[in-house]
Amino acid sequence: MNPLIFKYSMINKKIFENLKKDYYYFNQSRREVIGRSSDALHKSKISIFTMHRGQLKEAGVILKEVEKALASLEPVFKKSQGLRYEGSYKAALEEYVEAKMLYKIISDKQLSLIKEVKVDFDSYLAGLCDTTGELVRLAIKEATNGNIKEVENIKEIITDIMGELVEFNLTSYLRTKYDQAKGNLRKIEQMVYEIKLRH
Repeated sequence: MNPLIFKYSMINKKIFENLKKDYYYFNQSRREVIGRSSDALHKSKISIFTMHRGQLKEAGVILKEVEKALASLEPVFKKSQGLRYEGSYKAALEEYVEAKMLYKIISDKQLSLIKEVKVDFDSYLAGLCDTTGELVRLAIKEATNGNIKEVENIKEIITDIMGELVEFNLTSYLRTKYDQAKGNLRKIEQMVYEIKLRH
């Protein structure tokens, strides 16, 4: 039986050329996603800060910039679906949901669906949980200004959010977010209780 002889010519170099092409494209796209996501996350934080300063119009303008940045990544995701789950993008999406929900509550006095950006369910839920923390901050500001009715309204909003979230039986990362939101509910309940004791 003749021994098996391997020849260098048996290796199809096109395999490696294609792999290299895909590899470099993916990494270039990943850097692009990380860069735009970092910018979007930063601007979402700025929009939240701007809302707490009472500059709602300016916050809305910043949110539109965030939406444009996030939407611009959709063509990248169509070519590399895995990049949609890149950590930096997920973080940016959560921060955007948090900012957008806070904006909707302040401007429209209600929560409604986000239509401007494609948001997956876990980013939606995590962002909603985080929104409760910003609502507590808003309530503290209102309490300081003597707007007791607004504090009570914010408490009702957080209570409603938690009433919906409890139906999901969240686990893992989302459970941690949910537990933090529960803590925010307790904070504002205590705040309202102490206000009523003083009045």
